[in-house]
Amino acid sequence: MKRRILLVDDELAILLTLRAILEMNDFAVGTASSAKEAAHKLKNGVFEMVITDMRMETETAGYDVIRAVRQLAYNPATAILTAYPSLGNEWRNHGAHSLLVKPVNTAELLRQIEALLISHQDHKTRATSANAIKASNPNNSKTERPAAAAGEKAL
Repeated sequence: MKRRILLVDDELAILLTLRAILEMNDFAVGTASSAKEAAHKLKNGVFEMVITDMRMETETAGYDVIRAVRQLAYNPATAILTAYPSLGNEWRNHGAHSLLVKPVNTAELLRQIEALLISHQDHKTRATSANAIKASNPNNSKTERPAAAAGEKAL
């Protein structure tokens, strides 16, 4: 099954180029040309990853897309694509998982996307496992060990 990515960028040439690259590399790609359109597509589809430009209809429209993503129960990976890498760590504070700086060559872009998808899925799996362990322990506290029998050393 193809992994689904939503690309959000107001520059048609970038949107179409990235879409073609990703589709040639076996991704299913949805596109949006604004934060508002992205929010609509996020409500009506499921994506493993959302890649958004930062500066579209406003200087921080990419953060609007990230906020919309954070409201989704299925928690896709997110990346901000920007030609202005002077964001520092601000992008992380807004909930993005990665910062992609354009222009970027195709091989590097694909490597970064694959790495983010793998690390994000690992994180989601660990979180699900941790939640299952907590749910199976009705006290939601540390698992208690039985007291050491007489003559045994406690560890």
